[in-house]
Amino acid sequence: MVGNASDELFSGFWPIMRRFLFAFLPLWVFLIAYSADINVIISAILAGASVSLVAIYEKKKILSENEKQSDGNKVIK
Repeated sequence: MVGNASDELFSGFWPIMRRFLFAFLPLWVFLIAYSADINVIISAILAGASVSLVAIYEKKKILSENEKQSDGNKVIK
């Protein structure tokens, strides 16, 4: 029995990737926006919003994995 469904994503590599993305994705987004001559405040807002993309992606991936696994378990009641 799996305690956390996200531990099984990408053959168990997802928890490491998620920590890496949470740490560096906002930095990358900020630096890209800053180098594109976007205002610093707007760049910071975009960088902060990028963190939620990781959580949204994880949720959608878990839902799709659950749907794949439950396709064979459909029972007519």
